Amino acid sequence: MLPLFPENTKLWPKQDHPQILQEFPCENFQVQVLAAGFKQLMGELRAGRYDTWDWYQLAKRADELVTTHGQAPGLLALQHLKERWEQVGVVPYQHQIRTAERVIHELHGQAILADEVGLGKTIEAGLILKEYMLRGLVKKVLILTPANLVWQWYSELYEKFGIAAGIQRTQWDWEFADVLIASVDTAKREPHCSIITGIVYDLLIVDEAHKLKNSSTASYRLVNSIQKKYCLMLTATPVQNDLKELYNLIGLIKPGQLGSSRSFKSRFMEDKRTPKNPAELRKLLSEVMIRNRRQDGQVTLTERIVHPVVVTLTPKEQEIYNRVTEFIKARGKRSGVSNLLPLITLQREICSSFLATALTLEKLMAGLSPPELEQAALLLKDLAEVKQNSKCDALERLVAQFSDKAIIFTEYRASQEYIRYRLERAGYKTLAFDGSLSRGKKQWVRHLFQKEAQFLVSTESGGEGLNFQFCNLVVNFDLPWNPMRLEQRIGRVHRLGQTRDVHIYNLITKGTVEEHIMYLLHRKINMFESIIGELDAILLHLNLAKSFESEVMRIFLEHETAEEIQAHLDKLAQRILSGRAQLKASAWEGLL
Repeated sequence: MLPLFPENTKLWPKQDHPQILQEFPCENFQVQVLAAGFKQLMGELRAGRYDTWDWYQLAKRADELVTTHGQAPGLLALQHLKERWEQVGVVPYQHQIRTAERVIHELHGQAILADEVGLGKTIEAGLILKEYMLRGLVKKVLILTPANLVWQWYSELYEKFGIAAGIQRTQWDWEFADVLIASVDTAKREPHCSIITGIVYDLLIVDEAHKLKNSSTASYRLVNSIQKKYCLMLTATPVQNDLKELYNLIGLIKPGQLGSSRSFKSRFMEDKRTPKNPAELRKLLSEVMIRNRRQDGQVTLTERIVHPVVVTLTPKEQEIYNRVTEFIKARGKRSGVSNLLPLITLQREICSSFLATALTLEKLMAGLSPPELEQAALLLKDLAEVKQNSKCDALERLVAQFSDKAIIFTEYRASQEYIRYRLERAGYKTLAFDGSLSRGKKQWVRHLFQKEAQFLVSTESGGEGLNFQFCNLVVNFDLPWNPMRLEQRIGRVHRLGQTRDVHIYNLITKGTVEEHIMYLLHRKINMFESIIGELDAILLHLNLAKSFESEVMRIFLEHETAEEIQAHLDKLAQRILSGRAQLKASAWEGLL
């Protein structure tokens, strides 16, 4: 490898020189190349004898000099993308621009983007990528993301940045695509892993990077072994339960930044959640991590307006509901709380549609004892005979008031099909959105919804990975028990780019477990208005022995009266609110 400059190429002060052929001026310093040196330099460049790392170091040093001696240069991408952003309606926020400038000019392309949920980390990463591409510093790019976000990355890069990325489908794509988006789960398997680690990338981007917190996993080993010049990690929760997770994540970006594992533990860990020397640790983190928060006034989202829609069941429906609930409670007491999932599903479905309940009950019958089997068969018969669905009746009355598009969420495919049948029969144009659709079909359905249909009936899995800021009405036909699932639904429309207030309509069947869930989520923890962006961290901080759904189901099984159930839900709500306060006051959260 040749030295960066030939001998007769020099850095001169600003003064005349008779042999100067070319000048590269700047406000505070000047590169002057002698005629002989320029000729030799051009010859070596044409021969391709300069190592790319030299040019990377030169560009990095130039940025440092300009930043040190004068005003930091702006972003080329902002002017380049101005017309496109006007066409697609993108207005970059100041915190996003500042983040991109800092990553490029101060952190030299090695950074953890740790903004809170919904503040636009993908926009920041896209802006950094575009800037490096315009500067000629990045060509070969790998973006690793959970499978359900692959298509979102593709559409965001193309629509907002004019970057035509490839989506990995075969093992040949790794080498031949300049900008490639792939799922982490695919990348960590062979033969893909061996191919990836043999390629030198200009830029690696990893979304949902907190999933790499464990250094013994295949995903962590893969990312650690990838050869890259620049690297961006995106996560809203860089610390979840243990400061060692933060150490592992920083090690992927900048090995040695926090010392060895042993020295980090002795210097910076009082225990797994309490840091020592926080000022020193915060300084080290600031050299590799950027975190923007809502509370800092960086961005203001539109309002969420919640509308509870109470549904009263007919006497026949209420009787069937009570009998199914009694069956579930009896079954739960016999089998214990070790295998609650089928019972949780059944208890939630009975508040959604009898059709969904019947299908699950039929599957459950294979493992029942003769007395239980007889009871289940009778329930199936009675479920089939109920022709009315009071909840769908209420839905029809509700949507008749809408003059705009709405997303109707349900957790169950059977309920989804029944809702569409009822709405189509009433004369509305609907579309189905669920996890069985391919990435291309999901994007096509989204396009049709934006241009033509009035209602999109979506299951939980269907709603993942795509954003619908053009819509501001959300109907929860049934309520998920886990508040994070509910937050994810609302987050499809209530996010950066939404210009209108978001109206959320929750259909709640009176006299059922759904009433208790609404009491917990809305009245007690006020998650619709105040918890946004914090809930995932709070639930992780609580470290529940079982899942959130299991915790609720245990309360429901162990207590008979509505008053007892409500009292214990109050205690669960208090744990959540206390967890929130502890999280905000925790020493390690202050580090971020």
